[in-house]
Amino acid sequence: MRRLTLVLLFLLTFPAATPRAQEAVSRDQRISDLTALAAMYDKNYGPYEWKRDALGFDLLRLTPWLQRIHHSDDLDFHEALIEYVASLNDAHDFIAFPTTFSASLGLSVDIYDGKVLIDAINRTALPAAQFPFAIGDELVSLDGVPVATLIQSFRKYGIAANQRSTDRNAAARIVSRSQQIMPHLPDIDDTALAVIRLATNELRTFTLPWIKVGIPVTSQGPVPSPRRGNGRIFLTENAQGAASAIAGAAPSLFQIAQPALVDDTLPAYMDSIRPLLNASVSKDYYSVLNFGGRFPIFAPPPGFVLRLGSAQAHFFTSGTYMSAGKRIGFIRIPSMSPPSTLTALQQLDAEIAFFNANTDALVIDVMRNPGGLVSFVEALCQRFIPGSFRTMGFEIRATGAWLFSFASQLTNAQLSGAPADIIANLRNSYNEVLRAYNELRGRTVPLPLNSTGSLVVQSAPFAYTKPILVLTDEFSASGGDMFPALMQDNQRATIFGMRTMGAGGSVVGFSGPAYTESFFRITVSLMNRGRTIQTPDFPPAPYIENIGVRPDIVRDYMTRDNLMNGGAGFVTAFTQAVVALQ
Repeated sequence: MRRLTLVLLFLLTFPAATPRAQEAVSRDQRISDLTALAAMYDKNYGPYEWKRDALGFDLLRLTPWLQRIHHSDDLDFHEALIEYVASLNDAHDFIAFPTTFSASLGLSVDIYDGKVLIDAINRTALPAAQFPFAIGDELVSLDGVPVATLIQSFRKYGIAANQRSTDRNAAARIVSRSQQIMPHLPDIDDTALAVIRLATNELRTFTLPWIKVGIPVTSQGPVPSPRRGNGRIFLTENAQGAASAIAGAAPSLFQIAQPALVDDTLPAYMDSIRPLLNASVSKDYYSVLNFGGRFPIFAPPPGFVLRLGSAQAHFFTSGTYMSAGKRIGFIRIPSMSPPSTLTALQQLDAEIAFFNANTDALVIDVMRNPGGLVSFVEALCQRFIPGSFRTMGFEIRATGAWLFSFASQLTNAQLSGAPADIIANLRNSYNEVLRAYNELRGRTVPLPLNSTGSLVVQSAPFAYTKPILVLTDEFSASGGDMFPALMQDNQRATIFGMRTMGAGGSVVGFSGPAYTESFFRITVSLMNRGRTIQTPDFPPAPYIENIGVRPDIVRDYMTRDNLMNGGAGFVTAFTQAVVALQ
């Protein structure tokens, strides 16, 4: 697995092995960290009631977790915290720990036709002469454990909101692992015995080297707990003078690097609520091929003429091709967080002008899209939905921080001379957050997260007017869920592919409890589609969370035939579907 976006500074005067003090965190400290983590979710987690009622998990019931952590070492305690967060079945949320240690077998795997197949090989690490397996071959077991058993045990390390997404993510963990989310990773051997079924159907056993990088951590650094006594915290007599041992030494810092998603088209009064615009999953948490990649996972259709995608400055890949006498436009949206929203929209506007004049229909690819900015998703819809449309509402878990943020937004909009109708809308949003803040576990009604403060959005005057087919899969996530939902809800496009991930809200990162020094993410709102979605596996609800966006035409890319043939069968199928929209 690619390393999570965490920055770890080890300030060491000389190399030293990590101490194996397996119970450096005391019982009281574990209780403190577990309850602190639960308190953060209690205060901030938007989908609490949905998870409690629809999934049967109540994050406020700590008794089973408190019982479990009494007899665990430090890494087992990390495991317990991971399982606690994983129980939310929320694709946005995970907890990670400060370590640089990771291990890989030099290949990647995924689930195709229900089997774990190899879909990429590092031939520098695994030369073909010594390891004569190939892409498309099946991984059957590792170290004597069937892959199905490994997937089941690794699900907690790869939660992705729906079972199919989670299983694919867990399969990737079999061959690529990070201790940041798999605490006991230092226990692995130097090699692994992999049983692989070759294309000839022959079973072969290979000894694969684990490629290990970084410094493993086997326990937390021990610290004393604060004590109560005569109304003051004091040091015991035995601890006197301990501070002098580190006098003058530079502190060791664990710092989370979480780059902000920035939309350079928004007015300044949106700054205070920018964290709510983050509708993305962490790319580094997922190991599927081409996640967030500029180019499609499949090869281009025959006769494809490329327009965007050849230059590094191009955010999109686009082009046209002919089928059944029709000219089909194609555009891939790799994520919802371009380096510059302004530049990306300028590129898109030029493409839409061309597509309106030169195509009969359009295919929009948001497969393996990790999401990004709510504002960018809305701007995309303004260019693909002619006329006004209802945008996504967000039910926000009201906290003092969000109340302050909406108050600042309103004040700054007034000071900047924003139009009276926008001021009225923003005041309504502030009043709604205030109302919810004063309620027990208050959550707002669906609110817009745009600069107009309105759930009704006007399209761009040059919006695309021809039929549209949107390609989705189980890794169309968060903002990648939101886009097809808006296109479907406004009856603008036919959705083709598989159910989206179901990561339905805004997400914010937090530095973790004191003793485990972790980093975790919390979904702080719920996307509300404005209509009730009926599915066989969840209660009727207007949410994207867990439910995802269900395609109008179901077609699975994840077959061995598509893997081996550049997705030719999938391309033929969506081409026939878009031609039929005429």
